Amino acid sequence: MDMLIILTYTAICIAIFKLFKIPLNKWSVPTAVLGGIAILSTIMIAMNYNHPYAKFSKEVFVSVPIIPQITGTVKEVHAKANIPVKKGALLFTLENEKQQIALRKAKASLEEAKSVAFQKNQGLNSAIANTDKAKAAVTKAQANLQRSLSSYTRYAKAHQTGGDNSPFTDGQVERQKELYNAAKASVDIALSALHAAESEQERIRLDSESHIDGENTRVAQLVEVVKQAELDLENTFVRAPTNGTPTQIALAPGFRAATLPLRPSMVFIPDTGKRQIAGMFWQNSLRRLKPGLDAEMILDSQPGKVFTGKLLSVLPAMREGEVQANGTLVSASTLARHGFAVGIIELDEDLNDYELPMGVQGQAVVLNHDGDILHTSIVRRVLIRMMSWLKYVWPMK
Repeated sequence: MDMLIILTYTAICIAIFKLFKIPLNKWSVPTAVLGGIAILSTIMIAMNYNHPYAKFSKEVFVSVPIIPQITGTVKEVHAKANIPVKKGALLFTLENEKQQIALRKAKASLEEAKSVAFQKNQGLNSAIANTDKAKAAVTKAQANLQRSLSSYTRYAKAHQTGGDNSPFTDGQVERQKELYNAAKASVDIALSALHAAESEQERIRLDSESHIDGENTRVAQLVEVVKQAELDLENTFVRAPTNGTPTQIALAPGFRAATLPLRPSMVFIPDTGKRQIAGMFWQNSLRRLKPGLDAEMILDSQPGKVFTGKLLSVLPAMREGEVQANGTLVSASTLARHGFAVGIIELDEDLNDYELPMGVQGQAVVLNHDGDILHTSIVRRVLIRMMSWLKYVWPMK
């Protein structure tokens, strides 16, 4: 760009000397040279300060590595390279016989667990009935014991009071005592049976009423197993994460697709709206780079065309100053690398209308009219158009 200014001034001087037939002597030539140095230096200094120039500008975009959620062998590739697809469209399919088998087994185990849970509920009802029956038996045995005790007491008292004239014989009294002891033993047996029935009921109750979120724990576990098996089966169908375009597809049936992040199976370019340009600016331009300023850009692929746009932002960090905690010392040579500011420019026109591939490059300028008393923005805009015309012959930087 500086060379264009010098060549333009030289052409103007030659034209003036020829047109006005100014003689080439020790006064005219030094005046033209020294005047040119003064004029061009003023213009270039003011222009470069007020209107930052990005010699290297390139479209930036995000690519999404397609990594399957499970490891498997590719069964079929459905996506076509460089053909846009919608979100959820099938990209490729993995062999899924194992996942289908796992899902069927999980569903069978779930049904079995539901049946067992139902049987346990029925067993609890039966245990409750047995407990009630044991309680009734205890009540009956206690009533029988009370009657036996009353009879034995009456017989024994009458026998003791009557003496030789007792209405009851010793055998009858002894018989009542045996009946009383038998009734007492029956109560003990009934109580023991009741305790056993209650213990069994409690065991079955704890087993059958083991719930999480209102569902049997075993059933709940197997429900999640079924969900995981369904998810694994669904993950054998790898789909587009969003609207976009798969590109450079090298995948084919028989390939082994892994869940390793370092080994994607496919590259996917998502649709992110308007395409954006990143420009590399010198750090002394940072004072004049303000978001919202007008910007112009030329592309190597579009000679003679100047694109207008806006400076969206300046990235808040520069890669050359980055330090990470990785167990190694920072080399002093890294400090010698000159850092450049990166400005993000959004063009007014959509580059998709020009059918340009992503990643096109060119040059960009940001126009800041504040304090530009010499109006050097005009010179900057003229120069960038001249560079655009030169791209018909040579994509100069």
